[in-house]
Amino acid sequence: MSKSKGQIEERGYWGSKTEFILAVAGIVIGLGNVWRFPYLCYKNGGGAFLIPYLVFVFTCGVPLFLLETAMGQYTQEGGITCWRHLCPLAEGIGYAGQLIIVYSSMYYIIILAWAFFYLVFSFSSQLPWDSCDNIWNTDGCVNLAANNLTLNKTMLINSASSVTEFWRNRVLVLSDGIEHVGKINWEILLCLIAMWIICYFCVWKGVKSTGKVVYFTATFPYVMLLVLLIRGLTLPGALQGISFYLYPEPARLSDPQVWMEAGAQIFFSYALGTGCLTVLGSYNKHNNNCYRDSLWLCLLNSSTSVVAGFAVFSVLGFMAQKQGVPIDEVAESGPGLAFIAYPQAVAMMPFPQLWAVCFFVMIILLGLDTQFVAMEVFMTSVTDLYPTVLRKTGRREIFLLLFCLFCFLSQLVMVTEGGMYVFQLFDYYACSGACLLFLCVFESLAMGWIFGAERIFNVIEHMTNSRPNYMFMLCWKYLTPLVSLVTFVCSLVKYKPLTFNRWYVYPDWAYALGWLLALSSIILVPGWALGRLFVEKGSLKQRWRHLCRPDINLLSTCKQQTEKAYTAEMEDLVKNNII
Repeated sequence: MSKSKGQIEERGYWGSKTEFILAVAGIVIGLGNVWRFPYLCYKNGGGAFLIPYLVFVFTCGVPLFLLETAMGQYTQEGGITCWRHLCPLAEGIGYAGQLIIVYSSMYYIIILAWAFFYLVFSFSSQLPWDSCDNIWNTDGCVNLAANNLTLNKTMLINSASSVTEFWRNRVLVLSDGIEHVGKINWEILLCLIAMWIICYFCVWKGVKSTGKVVYFTATFPYVMLLVLLIRGLTLPGALQGISFYLYPEPARLSDPQVWMEAGAQIFFSYALGTGCLTVLGSYNKHNNNCYRDSLWLCLLNSSTSVVAGFAVFSVLGFMAQKQGVPIDEVAESGPGLAFIAYPQAVAMMPFPQLWAVCFFVMIILLGLDTQFVAMEVFMTSVTDLYPTVLRKTGRREIFLLLFCLFCFLSQLVMVTEGGMYVFQLFDYYACSGACLLFLCVFESLAMGWIFGAERIFNVIEHMTNSRPNYMFMLCWKYLTPLVSLVTFVCSLVKYKPLTFNRWYVYPDWAYALGWLLALSSIILVPGWALGRLFVEKGSLKQRWRHLCRPDINLLSTCKQQTEKAYTAEMEDLVKNNII
């Protein structure tokens, strides 16, 4: 039966629990695990980064992961409207989170365009990054995969691997700085268009299409990651790289920047503060055990990051041994690490074209599900704001198309010769670091103190029929906001401006633009609260109480729906003669 043109569609649920697990795994397990985590380890002294990382996992990552998932499952609302039921004063957190998702949608998909570019060249008879005989290579090019490679000390000073030169001179066509934007790289632009088309059709039908696509995009990458890990561990020099990865330098722990980036990595990789988990949890039924799901997904996330680090550093150890230099001088620190270390490993395998195709398909799939699930989060959050307008038949597809076009046009500067410098501004300021720390501080304060940690416990117990560990209450009220706030303040006190590959210093106007991107989301939290306090009626005390009061009817509704769900389950079991 066809739907009428003006009919408002139902919000819907996940088709199965597996769809929810894979969708969450898709957004929290992605390039942040195999690209960002090894890069941050490399940048911050290897194993020293693991200590603050684990501290943030237990004090912020897992507690906030459970909190946000439960918020969505409890309210059955998106990343903005859920705050209207829980704490109207903090609704600015929802708007700030959606703005960060817009920023991430504008720059994250660029990585997929780079990976697609590599994938196309992987079908060549000889991998172009496995040779120094190309027009983009310099006199100092060194092919590390060559069997008869011999290097002297003089060559080592100015040498660069063929993989590094392919990345810098062929893919990026890198200019001298952000002041020199240069021309658009039309090949990368075509790859970018292809990625946007794929993302659009993964999301255009909502959870009905997203829930099916993640069956493939969230599982296949693990096969290739395991293969590349085994190959990396068999390379000579792998032990040296792993030692650098695991051995901590205690002196680095006194650097606030290391702690800030550890916290930012947790919030980025766990998709915290942006409303992603809230939206995905909102498509669950009320009796889903989000407590157990959250614990397993957090374990899977961090385990994947550590395993991916082994795969990267084993290759870095081999490259260091070949060149006869320390590991920290092997590759440039920056987002290009995965496009240098991994392609080098692929080039040394038998049938390199086959492995190159599989590897870059893995990278694309890892990034795709993160990208299109984030797009689904934004679409759901905005649709829940205006359900009578956007839930009508055909409206969602049109709005999604407009959103994709807006992001695409806004990111054209990132596919120019100076685009990499703009890309790093977004990565360093807009979508990680201070803004994510700030949002999570106020999120934990709003839910732990205003809504009430005890009330959260009751909500989770009613939904899951199991009570969380008491440590979660301690984290929500004290540890999570304290640890995040201290890290945020310390990072501001000893702030280090962004540099590109340790040699390029951005101009002052670029740093101002970066902080403007960060502040644009941060200012929404106090700005929304002050605005609501100003427009509300009554005395200041009455306004405050009204904006801090949660929807008391929601808890009773939750109880009724949970009891109804359990009753339906029992009836199905009896009907099927299971009990």
